[in-house]
Amino acid sequence: MSRLSAAAIAAEVRSGRTTAEAVAQDSLVRIAAYDGVQPQTWIERPRAEAVLAAARAVDARVAAGEDLPLAGVPFAVKDNIDVAGLPTTAACPAFAYVPEATATVVARLLAAGAVMMGKTNLDQFATGLVGSRTPYGIPGCVFNRDYVSGGSSSGSAVAVGAGLVAFALGTDTAGSGRVPAAFNGLVGFKPTKGSWSTTGLVPACRSLDCITVFTATAADAALVDSVAAGFDPTDPYSRQLTSETPALGAAYRMGVPRRDQLNYLGDGASERLYDEAIARLAATGATLVEVDIAPLLAAAQLLYAGPWVAERTAAIEDLLRTRPAAVHPVVRAIVQTGFGVTGLEAFKGLYALQDHARAAQALWAQIDVLLLPTAPTIYRIAEVLVEPFALNANLGLYTNFVNLLDMSAIAVPAGYRDNGTGFGVTLIGPAFADPALLDLARRYEEIRPMPAAPDLDTTGIAQTVRLSVVGAHLAGMPLHWQLTSRNARLVARTRTAAAYKLFAMADTTPPKPALIHVGEEDGAAIEVEVYELDLAGFGSFTAEVPAPLAIGTVSLEDGTAVKGFVAEPRALTGAKDITHLGGWRAYIASLA
Repeated sequence: MSRLSAAAIAAEVRSGRTTAEAVAQDSLVRIAAYDGVQPQTWIERPRAEAVLAAARAVDARVAAGEDLPLAGVPFAVKDNIDVAGLPTTAACPAFAYVPEATATVVARLLAAGAVMMGKTNLDQFATGLVGSRTPYGIPGCVFNRDYVSGGSSSGSAVAVGAGLVAFALGTDTAGSGRVPAAFNGLVGFKPTKGSWSTTGLVPACRSLDCITVFTATAADAALVDSVAAGFDPTDPYSRQLTSETPALGAAYRMGVPRRDQLNYLGDGASERLYDEAIARLAATGATLVEVDIAPLLAAAQLLYAGPWVAERTAAIEDLLRTRPAAVHPVVRAIVQTGFGVTGLEAFKGLYALQDHARAAQALWAQIDVLLLPTAPTIYRIAEVLVEPFALNANLGLYTNFVNLLDMSAIAVPAGYRDNGTGFGVTLIGPAFADPALLDLARRYEEIRPMPAAPDLDTTGIAQTVRLSVVGAHLAGMPLHWQLTSRNARLVARTRTAAAYKLFAMADTTPPKPALIHVGEEDGAAIEVEVYELDLAGFGSFTAEVPAPLAIGTVSLEDGTAVKGFVAEPRALTGAKDITHLGGWRAYIASLA
């Protein structure tokens, strides 16, 4: 499946050679096809009709003469960033809410003509670099699904890497916008802190967080940056651009670490590919300068071993205190430690960071850009599930310090291992060096052809079953956890065929409905949610369904049939007919 170009799509739509609606339809087809491979890429998607309506609105704006830099470009949003009307979960069902306002960055992209295709999976509360810390299923590397996709922006990287959308928003506190780019052969652009608004972002470490973008090329990253960047008075961490590092000339100084400071954790392929990337950049006019990165590595340790872990605790303090079991156990083990951080330790951490920052600032007198491996190696999903802490920490070896030390960065592909997984390098500069880094990344791509990406891994596709739920298992309802605990993925919010009646059963805890097929003459369409489960999850779910409820076949309004809740006749004893309300949510609301 070919990857999409944001710049090419926008040019085609603006010129009238295609339409935003046609592009959106193509993206929907791509997404549907890849659902058979990695449905866990997504947490929430709007209905296809809503996506196509948004695309048609873009076509109308183009026809009216608007110059839209992202006209018709399909994109995805990491599900810790708000999109009005769609749930924001941060990969924690108990935390979920439906925002009234759209995040500033997303709003700017929509205003520029981009079309939002859905919300993507992530390491819960953006805490991780592996993509395995989520109840929504674990996305794997698009080229070899035995290996991690990288996190926390796992779903966003997979959506771009698999060619489902042209770009996707991620976030980056410790490397989450760069590590997944490396593993999936993408560009991962992490702008300077504050240059992209974080209004509408669920914070991880609020003083360090950045919204980022995954693209297929540096030119596309620059295009998105031209729309997304800009001061936002609603964001207290937004920064006015006071100075900008100029583009690097034909000759520039590129810093590389001392050999004894490079640790590939035994991955010989990473070492070879890093050396090849150095040679590639040298061909763009770089003069190599060996530098001491010890202060950077020391600063990196502060992110989790220092007081900044308490900032993660602050972001979800209420949930940790009131419902700690709702937090993924690995995430909880990390974030709960913040309760023990003292004010004394916080100030000591700030003092240590300032020392490291002063040493880091001295680097820029010696070099113009620093080149590092994005991650030293990659791991199988099975490995990080057995050892979730140390292996995750290894992946942040060369990324954790960047935001702490107020640097800008762009990760670019640098080749592929024999197992198909991607390796990348990161170009790092001082704050507000974003344009210079984007330009250098473009030159890096152009100096000679990049190695061809491997084919997508579509082998061993697991069989799945679609299940409609009508009552206590709906999102936000008391038994919804029985679906999320089985990695069920929401496919659609829709209605049944107009052939059913809905009853509120008597004396059930929690309250439950009974859906009865009565035929089109007497029935109505009832609101349902359709989820997808693997065979094992579906089997274990069905085994827990209590009488008089059962799992049968339910007809939907579009003519398709799925498995779903039905009821035996005895369910109607003492039950109340609530068909006229159209669904269980309306009935529950009527009780308030």
